[in-house]
Amino acid sequence: MDSPFQAYPSLYTPSASDQQKFIAKTYGWMALALLISALAAFAGSRLPFITRLLFSGRGLPVILLTIAEIALVWILTLTIQKISPQTAVILYITYAFINGLTMSSIFFVFRITSIAQAFFASAFMFGGMCLYGFKTKRNLNGMGHYLTMALIGLIVINVINIAIVLITKQNIPWVDWLISLATVLIFTGLTAYDTQRILKASRKADSSEAYQKLAIFGALELYLDFINIFLSLLRLFGRTRD
Repeated sequence: MDSPFQAYPSLYTPSASDQQKFIAKTYGWMALALLISALAAFAGSRLPFITRLLFSGRGLPVILLTIAEIALVWILTLTIQKISPQTAVILYITYAFINGLTMSSIFFVFRITSIAQAFFASAFMFGGMCLYGFKTKRNLNGMGHYLTMALIGLIVINVINIAIVLITKQNIPWVDWLISLATVLIFTGLTAYDTQRILKASRKADSSEAYQKLAIFGALELYLDFINIFLSLLRLFGRTRD
Protein backbone atom coordinates (compact mmCIF):
# COMPACT_ATOMS: atom_id res chain seq x y z
CA MET A 1 0.00 0.00 0.00
CA ASP A 2 1.31 3.43 -0.93
CA SER A 3 1.89 5.92 1.84
CA PRO A 4 -0.55 8.84 1.92
CA PHE A 5 2.51 11.04 1.50
CA GLN A 6 3.04 9.48 -1.92
CA ALA A 7 -0.61 9.43 -2.92
CA TYR A 8 -1.25 13.17 -3.12
CA PRO A 9 0.80 14.62 -5.97
CA SER A 10 0.22 18.30 -6.70
CA LEU A 11 1.34 20.74 -9.37
CA TYR A 12 0.71 23.60 -6.97
CA THR A 13 3.76 25.40 -5.61
CA PRO A 14 2.80 27.05 -2.33
CA SER A 15 4.38 30.17 -0.91
CA ALA A 16 6.66 29.99 2.11
CA SER A 17 3.74 31.17 4.22
CA ASP A 18 1.49 28.37 2.91
CA GLN A 19 4.20 25.80 3.64
CA GLN A 20 4.53 27.08 7.19
CA LYS A 21 0.76 26.89 7.64
CA PHE A 22 0.72 23.23 6.58
CA ILE A 23 3.55 22.38 8.96
CA ALA A 24 1.98 24.40 11.78
CA LYS A 25 -1.35 22.67 11.19
CA THR A 26 0.30 19.24 11.33
CA TYR A 27 2.12 19.96 14.59
CA GLY A 28 -0.98 21.66 15.95
CA TRP A 29 -3.03 18.48 15.42
CA MET A 30 -0.27 16.51 17.09
CA ALA A 31 -0.21 18.85 20.10
CA LEU A 32 -4.00 18.65 20.38
CA ALA A 33 -3.85 14.85 20.44
CA LEU A 34 -1.24 14.93 23.22
CA LEU A 35 -3.43 17.30 25.23
CA ILE A 36 -6.51 15.10 24.77
CA SER A 37 -4.54 12.01 25.77
CA ALA A 38 -3.14 13.76 28.85
CA LEU A 39 -6.60 14.84 29.98
CA ALA A 40 -8.04 11.38 29.35
CA ALA A 41 -5.17 9.74 31.27
CA PHE A 42 -5.66 12.13 34.16
CA ALA A 43 -9.39 11.42 34.21
CA GLY A 44 -8.79 7.68 34.08
CA SER A 45 -6.44 7.82 37.06
CA ARG A 46 -8.22 10.42 39.20
CA LEU A 47 -11.97 10.03 38.66
CA PRO A 48 -13.14 6.99 40.65
CA PHE A 49 -16.02 5.97 38.38
CA ILE A 50 -13.79 5.98 35.29
CA THR A 51 -11.04 4.11 37.15
CA ARG A 52 -13.47 1.41 38.26
CA LEU A 53 -14.82 1.10 34.75
CA LEU A 54 -11.36 0.83 33.17
CA PHE A 55 -9.78 -1.65 35.57
CA SER A 56 -12.70 -3.89 36.40
CA GLY A 57 -13.02 -7.44 35.06
CA ARG A 58 -9.30 -8.22 35.34
CA GLY A 59 -8.40 -5.43 32.94
CA LEU A 60 -10.72 -6.57 30.16
CA PRO A 61 -11.93 -3.00 29.39
CA VAL A 62 -8.31 -1.86 28.86
CA ILE A 63 -7.67 -4.84 26.56
CA LEU A 64 -10.77 -3.99 24.53
CA LEU A 65 -9.73 -0.34 24.33
CA THR A 66 -6.27 -1.37 23.15
CA ILE A 67 -7.84 -3.44 20.38
CA ALA A 68 -10.01 -0.43 19.49
CA GLU A 69 -6.87 1.75 19.29
CA ILE A 70 -5.18 -0.60 16.85
CA ALA A 71 -8.37 -0.80 14.77
CA LEU A 72 -8.67 3.00 14.62
CA VAL A 73 -5.08 3.43 13.41
CA TRP A 74 -5.58 0.83 10.70
CA ILE A 75 -8.91 2.31 9.62
CA LEU A 76 -7.44 5.81 9.43
CA THR A 77 -4.38 4.58 7.54
CA LEU A 78 -6.31 2.47 5.04
CA THR A 79 -9.14 4.94 4.38
CA ILE A 80 -7.41 8.33 4.66
CA GLN A 81 -7.65 8.89 0.90
CA LYS A 82 -11.39 8.13 0.79
CA ILE A 83 -12.90 9.64 3.91
CA SER A 84 -13.72 13.30 4.48
CA PRO A 85 -11.46 15.57 6.55
CA GLN A 86 -14.20 15.72 9.20
CA THR A 87 -14.28 11.93 9.51
CA ALA A 88 -10.49 11.85 9.71
CA VAL A 89 -10.60 14.36 12.56
CA ILE A 90 -13.22 12.32 14.44
CA LEU A 91 -11.19 9.11 14.10
CA TYR A 92 -7.99 10.89 15.09
CA ILE A 93 -9.43 12.56 18.20
CA THR A 94 -11.21 9.36 19.22
CA TYR A 95 -7.92 7.48 18.99
CA ALA A 96 -6.10 10.09 21.10
CA PHE A 97 -8.83 9.93 23.75
CA ILE A 98 -8.85 6.12 23.94
CA ASN A 99 -5.07 6.00 24.02
CA GLY A 100 -5.11 8.43 26.93
CA LEU A 101 -7.50 6.20 28.84
CA THR A 102 -5.31 3.14 28.33
CA MET A 103 -2.23 5.10 29.43
CA SER A 104 -3.88 6.12 32.70
CA SER A 105 -2.43 2.98 34.29
CA ILE A 106 1.03 4.56 34.32
CA PHE A 107 -0.10 6.82 37.17
CA PHE A 108 -0.72 3.74 39.32
CA VAL A 109 2.61 2.11 38.43
CA PHE A 110 5.15 4.94 38.25
CA ARG A 111 5.91 7.92 40.44
CA ILE A 112 4.70 11.26 39.11
CA THR A 113 8.27 12.57 39.10
CA SER A 114 9.35 9.71 36.83
CA ILE A 115 6.44 10.40 34.48
CA ALA A 116 7.38 14.08 34.31
CA GLN A 117 11.05 13.28 33.71
CA ALA A 118 10.21 10.80 30.96
CA PHE A 119 7.91 13.35 29.32
CA PHE A 120 10.50 16.13 29.26
CA ALA A 121 13.24 13.75 28.09
CA SER A 122 10.93 12.57 25.31
CA ALA A 123 10.11 16.16 24.36
CA PHE A 124 13.83 16.97 24.18
CA MET A 125 14.63 13.92 22.02
CA PHE A 126 11.56 14.44 19.84
CA GLY A 127 12.30 18.13 19.33
CA GLY A 128 15.92 17.42 18.48
CA MET A 129 15.04 14.82 15.86
CA CYS A 130 12.35 17.09 14.38
CA LEU A 131 14.95 19.82 14.03
CA TYR A 132 17.31 17.35 12.38
CA GLY A 133 14.57 16.24 9.98
CA PHE A 134 13.90 19.84 9.00
CA LYS A 135 17.53 20.87 8.59
CA THR A 136 19.35 17.85 7.16
CA LYS A 137 20.16 17.74 3.46
CA ARG A 138 20.38 13.96 3.59
CA ASN A 139 17.52 11.98 2.07
CA LEU A 140 16.13 9.89 4.92
CA ASN A 141 13.99 7.57 2.76
CA GLY A 142 16.54 4.75 3.02
CA MET A 143 16.76 5.12 6.79
CA GLY A 144 12.98 5.18 7.04
CA HIS A 145 12.74 1.95 5.03
CA TYR A 146 15.11 0.10 7.35
CA LEU A 147 13.50 1.56 10.46
CA THR A 148 10.08 0.40 9.26
CA MET A 149 11.40 -3.12 8.74
CA ALA A 150 12.99 -2.99 12.20
CA LEU A 151 9.66 -1.88 13.66
CA ILE A 152 7.86 -4.83 12.08
CA GLY A 153 10.47 -7.16 13.52
CA LEU A 154 10.10 -5.52 16.93
CA ILE A 155 6.34 -6.02 16.86
CA VAL A 156 6.81 -9.71 16.06
CA ILE A 157 9.32 -10.09 18.91
CA ASN A 158 6.99 -8.27 21.27
CA VAL A 159 4.08 -10.57 20.39
CA ILE A 160 6.27 -13.63 20.94
CA ASN A 161 7.45 -12.25 24.27
CA ILE A 162 3.87 -11.62 25.42
CA ALA A 163 2.91 -15.17 24.41
CA ILE A 164 5.85 -16.60 26.39
CA VAL A 165 4.90 -14.57 29.46
CA LEU A 166 1.27 -15.72 29.25
CA ILE A 167 2.31 -19.36 28.90
CA THR A 168 5.11 -19.46 31.48
CA LYS A 169 3.62 -16.85 33.86
CA GLN A 170 7.12 -15.43 34.16
CA ASN A 171 8.40 -12.09 32.91
CA ILE A 172 11.95 -11.81 31.52
CA PRO A 173 13.23 -8.36 32.57
CA TRP A 174 16.20 -8.18 30.21
CA VAL A 175 13.97 -8.94 27.20
CA ASP A 176 11.61 -6.12 28.23
CA TRP A 177 14.63 -3.84 28.63
CA LEU A 178 15.93 -4.64 25.14
CA ILE A 179 12.48 -4.18 23.59
CA SER A 180 12.08 -0.79 25.27
CA LEU A 181 15.57 0.32 24.21
CA ALA A 182 14.96 -0.78 20.62
CA THR A 183 11.62 1.06 20.64
CA VAL A 184 13.30 4.31 21.71
CA LEU A 185 15.94 4.01 19.00
CA ILE A 186 13.48 3.10 16.22
CA PHE A 187 10.93 5.81 16.98
CA THR A 188 13.61 8.44 17.53
CA GLY A 189 14.84 7.73 14.01
CA LEU A 190 11.29 7.64 12.64
CA THR A 191 10.67 11.09 14.11
CA ALA A 192 13.33 12.57 11.84
CA TYR A 193 12.06 10.55 8.86
CA ASP A 194 8.43 11.56 9.39
CA THR A 195 9.45 15.19 9.88
CA GLN A 196 11.27 15.21 6.56
CA ARG A 197 8.24 13.68 4.81
CA ILE A 198 6.03 16.40 6.29
CA LEU A 199 8.51 19.04 5.11
CA LYS A 200 8.49 17.60 1.59
CA ALA A 201 4.69 17.44 1.57
CA SER A 202 4.51 21.10 2.61
CA ARG A 203 6.30 22.06 -0.61
CA LYS A 204 3.29 20.88 -2.60
CA ALA A 205 0.54 21.47 -0.04
CA ASP A 206 -2.54 23.35 -1.18
CA SER A 207 -5.87 24.02 0.50
CA SER A 208 -7.52 20.88 -0.88
CA GLU A 209 -9.17 18.26 1.30
CA ALA A 210 -6.39 15.86 0.37
CA TYR A 211 -3.77 17.98 2.11
CA GLN A 212 -6.06 18.75 5.03
CA LYS A 213 -6.23 15.01 5.63
CA LEU A 214 -2.50 14.63 5.05
CA ALA A 215 -1.85 17.10 7.89
CA ILE A 216 -3.95 14.90 10.18
CA PHE A 217 -2.16 11.75 9.06
CA GLY A 218 1.23 13.38 9.54
CA ALA A 219 0.15 14.46 13.02
CA LEU A 220 -0.85 10.87 13.80
CA GLU A 221 2.59 9.59 12.83
CA LEU A 222 4.33 12.24 14.94
CA TYR A 223 2.00 11.50 17.85
CA LEU A 224 2.82 7.78 17.66
CA ASP A 225 6.54 8.59 17.53
CA PHE A 226 6.34 10.73 20.66
CA ILE A 227 4.11 8.37 22.67
CA ASN A 228 6.30 5.35 21.94
CA ILE A 229 9.46 7.23 22.92
CA PHE A 230 7.79 8.46 26.12
CA LEU A 231 6.43 5.08 27.23
CA SER A 232 9.69 3.29 26.45
CA LEU A 233 11.79 5.81 28.38
CA LEU A 234 9.37 5.47 31.27
CA ARG A 235 9.75 1.68 31.26
CA LEU A 236 13.53 1.97 31.03
CA PHE A 237 14.18 4.59 33.70
CA GLY A 238 10.93 5.18 35.58
CA ARG A 239 10.75 4.48 39.31
CA THR A 240 7.73 2.51 40.43
CA ARG A 241 5.47 3.53 43.28
CA ASP A 242 6.25 0.46 45.42
